[in-house]
Amino acid sequence: MPCVSTHLKQMVKVHFSYSSVVEKVLAVEHILSEFRLNKEDLKEIMKRMQREMDRGLRLETHEEASVKMLPTYVCSTPEGSEVGDFLALDLGGTNFRVMLVKVGEDDERSFKVETKNQMYSIPEDAMTGTAEMLFDYIAECMSDFLDKHHMKHRKLPLGFTFSFPVRHEDIDKGILLNWTKGFKASGAEGNNVVGLLRDAIKRRGDFEMDVVAMVNDTVATMISCYYEDRSCEVGMIVGTGCNACYMEEMRTVELVEGEEGRMCVNTEWGAFGDNGELEDFRLEYDRVVDEASINPGQQLYEKLISGKYMGELVRLVMMKLVNENLLFNGEASELLKTRGSFETRFVSQVESDSGDRKQIYNILSSLGVLPSETDCDIVRLVCESVSTRSAHMCGAGLAGVINLMRERRCQEVMKITVGVDGSVYKLYPCFRDRFHKVVRDLTPHCEITFIQSEEGSGRGAALISAVACKMAALHC
Repeated sequence: MPCVSTHLKQMVKVHFSYSSVVEKVLAVEHILSEFRLNKEDLKEIMKRMQREMDRGLRLETHEEASVKMLPTYVCSTPEGSEVGDFLALDLGGTNFRVMLVKVGEDDERSFKVETKNQMYSIPEDAMTGTAEMLFDYIAECMSDFLDKHHMKHRKLPLGFTFSFPVRHEDIDKGILLNWTKGFKASGAEGNNVVGLLRDAIKRRGDFEMDVVAMVNDTVATMISCYYEDRSCEVGMIVGTGCNACYMEEMRTVELVEGEEGRMCVNTEWGAFGDNGELEDFRLEYDRVVDEASINPGQQLYEKLISGKYMGELVRLVMMKLVNENLLFNGEASELLKTRGSFETRFVSQVESDSGDRKQIYNILSSLGVLPSETDCDIVRLVCESVSTRSAHMCGAGLAGVINLMRERRCQEVMKITVGVDGSVYKLYPCFRDRFHKVVRDLTPHCEITFIQSEEGSGRGAALISAVACKMAALHC
């Protein structure tokens, strides 16, 4: 991507006379330059992430660590020999998915997965009411799905992808530490999530399920991609939220007994910075976004990266430029002044503009602004600045994970594959390239392959359902 200053120089030539623009250019440059992270900044973020990861793994510092490094009790990657029919649930945002899964072999004895699935929207009152309301709604959706597929007579093994911070006590038992992503259902935090689901199924009484595993969406992504590349030992999500998991050496996972082999650890790195580790990198816009959020002071790293907050960050920067008389002739519409009005999808669409500015113009017009060509170019620069910082911040975190894995394994050069899912990674122009470049720049002794998870945590939930039966039998 051309640097912001290059774009600005081009704008100067096209749109302004030299005498009228120098101060404006310098002012815009100064404001947007705050978002740029140089290599030393990224190395520092990476080191701080590794420090918190180590603190999260250690028994004596785990409670106070911002990066919790939660054991998942997934102790081995699958062999591809797991077959059968399963039910899979996927809860990680405002949509909830139920899947019927057939896992088996095709005519050439290659592994295959067939799924039938249905998406359900979760009502606001279920998200923010009580745990009983939320899990009763989930059980209602399951009942509806089983009815449609004439499966209520069968007691299927069930795998549950649950994408919130959980402290596992076994592969089928996990305590919800705290809600994220706008969920606030009371009575769930501090309780066993699988137990809440089982209770809701029991209250309905019209079907039975054998809940064999609960995993995070990062774990589901890693398992899903492992079937395509047996070197996949890292899973990452960059969408509404942002998180990563990886296969850690058992000897370093102090929260679980045992020294041999590896266990998948859910980093819950979205909370990195909650103890002040990122204060010197957080800008005024980040603080406004955090203060207005449902969980102030929490998930601060995630708020710098994820799709849930990117649009609002861009809006706040635009308002700063308006107030400085650098954008829209110093006047903003009432809609643009409204929190949440500039959606994250607009950021993506602005960066996707072909160069004729029509897409940017249409977006800004829909917000009650009539922009000049120069305004359109400045808005594009704002979007690029915010999204580039997001990609670079995320890349520094993943580089920290991968370098730590290489050190643990004492490998001179480590070959590793990372499975990635999430709307920001999949749909955002330039995000992938910027992110990949930073990760590779910061991991000179690693050969990294990135695989995009084709069917998201849906396919992952399906596969983890199959793996779970084997895992339950092995008990790690």
